[in-house]
Formats: sequence, structure tokens, C-alpha cells
Amino acid sequence: MAHLGYISQGSVVDRSQLHPPRSGYQWTGKVARKTITVALSREQFLALRTAIQNRRALQKTIAQMERLSRQILFETLPDTHRRKPLPKKVLGTN
Repeated sequence: MAHLGYISQGSVVDRSQLHPPRSGYQWTGKVARKTITVALSREQFLALRTAIQNRRALQKTIAQMERLSRQILFETLPDTHRRKPLPKKVLGTN
């Protein structure tokens, strides 16, 4: 994770790819529970696109770490006496 780089939430759009085409790039995201849209330069667009991809990869890594942590905690620590074992859905390991 140390080599992940910048991260950002939101999404970016290359407006020239829209139909009908428009000029420029834009970023849309939530700031203080408000949706905002900002015009971008090409360099900002490319950097933000990478930052958004990095954030999504980080979120996947965190989700995997959480599942693994739950699995280890439920399997290795003393448990209550349940009539039925915990389903895999609860552990997030399905």
C-alpha cells in the first residue's frame, strides 16, 4: 500500500467521448455531502483518473483484509456455544 500513490473518490469524464462530443474534462465527487463538478485540464484528468483507480484498488484490499480478519478472529478465539455454526455469509468468506 505504500506504493499506491494518490487516492481520490469520485469519477472523471472525458467529455470529448460523449455523444454529442463536448470539450474538456470534468471530475464529479462528493464534498461535505454535496455533489460538485469541476472542470479539469488534461493533466489533472489523467492524474485524478489514476487516483480514483488507486482508491478502488485500496477499497478492495481493505475489504479482503476485513474478511480475512473476521475469519481468523472467529476461528482462533474462544466462541460462545452456538447450536449452529456461523454461516459463511456472516464471515464474508463465501
